[in-house]
Amino acid sequence: MLQTLSALFRKDNSEFQVHVATTVHCTMMASIAPRSCDTFVVLPNLTKEKRIIFGKNSDRPQNEVQEVIFFGGKRLASKLKCTFITIDESIADINSVILSKPAWLWGAEMGVNDKNVTIGNEAVWTNNNEGDGDASHKRLLGMDLVRLGLERGNTAEDALNVITTLLEKYGQGGPCSEFDDSLFYHNSFLIVDCKQAWVLETSGKLWAAEKIETGYRNISNCLSITTKIDKHSEGLKEKALTMGLWDGQSEFNFTKCFSSGGDEIRYHEGEKLLRNTTIKAEFKVEDMFNILRHKESHICRSCDDAFPTQASQVSSLSAEGINIHWFTATPDPSLSFFKPFVFAPNTSTSSFTHSPNMPGREHDLYSLHKKIVLKANTEEIEKNIQDLETEWLKKVVDLTKPGQESMETLGNIFKDSVKAEVELYESLS
Repeated sequence: MLQTLSALFRKDNSEFQVHVATTVHCTMMASIAPRSCDTFVVLPNLTKEKRIIFGKNSDRPQNEVQEVIFFGGKRLASKLKCTFITIDESIADINSVILSKPAWLWGAEMGVNDKNVTIGNEAVWTNNNEGDGDASHKRLLGMDLVRLGLERGNTAEDALNVITTLLEKYGQGGPCSEFDDSLFYHNSFLIVDCKQAWVLETSGKLWAAEKIETGYRNISNCLSITTKIDKHSEGLKEKALTMGLWDGQSEFNFTKCFSSGGDEIRYHEGEKLLRNTTIKAEFKVEDMFNILRHKESHICRSCDDAFPTQASQVSSLSAEGINIHWFTATPDPSLSFFKPFVFAPNTSTSSFTHSPNMPGREHDLYSLHKKIVLKANTEEIEKNIQDLETEWLKKVVDLTKPGQESMETLGNIFKDSVKAEVELYESLS
């Protein structure tokens, strides 16, 4: 069962610090259980431009830097080294991907590929924690599975099949923090393309998936698939029966069978935000930005939180037209600039969001952002960020008008927007 976490926070003039005191250990999974991360999707019937809009906050340990980095598709060797283990490589070419990832590991918290598949994952805790379900063993991280799904999957369902096949073959597990070996968990995923979305929830090598074709959906740090199960691991019900988690008579409910607790309060807060912002069926990218910036629900977590929001992503997807993906690469989206990215023949990112392989791993944009957030008046930096973001939202609209598209310009839009953010920080120094 997920237990109570007690944390004491301190912020000095040079860096964010946190002192965490755990009052009790989670008896099944990890000694420190982060109540963090939320992922959202709104389908075309509720959006203003009839597009799919995806959003995710990545809440991670204090001072863990998250980089935004592009990997072009290439021919691979027969073996692939992930964060902890080496697996078989089964394809000749991979999709190009842009990832928002903790700089110390191979996998990613979230990202999108050039086939317009986007994936985010969440930590979940289940009561299946022995043998294949023991997440303390080094196997594939949920973040490895995010990247593998993006590299190998050409549709949302295709990526789902990639992830579940690898999950069943290799299992999931291993420390999910560079410096805390006690932080480990099972995973859930929201997998989206231009036409549909899938929720995938796991317990060890067992899994269930729910197809989402209309409305909205969110996931958080708790299991949420109940009786609507559109795909599942082979023999799931029989295994639940054998484990004593299901009586074999009542309607099969994945969450009731496998959940050992989680942050259901924040999950319901996220659902409420989606419900309230989609009433008029005019949901737009800016609304997703605002949900990810929502502090009262704890969906947005400040830099001095035990598990701050280290980075955020929003994607606007359509089978027609140009798809835009927005990344912060910096903590606390309420004080961060969502920068646009477009896949194009000349796609480029920015060295300012690439982490160096050295202690701290702070990329230049992270360091500049931290300096300004520590120094500047919060209201001042928030206004400056909002003004810059409004300017670039308008630029994106202008650059993607039918007949006005310039793929050369769009391919550099992330690099150019990072440059604009750097110039803003330098002007405020």
